[in-house]
Amino acid sequence: MSILIGVGVVTTVSVFYLGRKGWYALHRMVGITPGVLTYQDSNAPLLLTSLNWQQLDLNKKHLEVLSDKQLRQLQNIDKKVADYHNYQNELEAQNVTSAINEQQFVLHKMLHTRLPEMLVSHYHLANINISNRTKNGQTQAEAGRLLQEILDNIEQRLDGVLERMEEQHLQELRVMKNYIHSHDD
Repeated sequence: MSILIGVGVVTTVSVFYLGRKGWYALHRMVGITPGVLTYQDSNAPLLLTSLNWQQLDLNKKHLEVLSDKQLRQLQNIDKKVADYHNYQNELEAQNVTSAINEQQFVLHKMLHTRLPEMLVSHYHLANINISNRTKNGQTQAEAGRLLQEILDNIEQRLDGVLERMEEQHLQELRVMKNYIHSHDD
């Protein structure tokens, strides 16, 4: 009887040990660490050290005075600009040259020239207000509101450009579908 109990214990331990080793090997093979779950709070304030810009070239010093909402909006704009640039790069890889319209030119100028200039102005204004406490914050509030309006405008223009690209490709698919259906007769 004790032999059966011993064999059962050894078998149970062996199955548990090999199963656990296999479980960890499977997770290592797919590139994840079992048992480690990191929670990322999407509402936690953004840290400037953790921000990585894909397309926008912004000075982190000038971003210190921005609100969390404005930082998130800049990050969202950067993601959309990255999508747009990836699309343009794919067109170039296919040897397709797309004509740049006025809206795309203006958007490019706003993103790469005017936006950094506006952030510099906002930063200097915030630093002036910090050193000159005679005003009651009206200037800072107005500066924040103006910058928010500018960010909203840039994001709206960017959304318009991306929507036009989507609509253009959707229209090309419709034309191709109609062409194929017209030859089915």
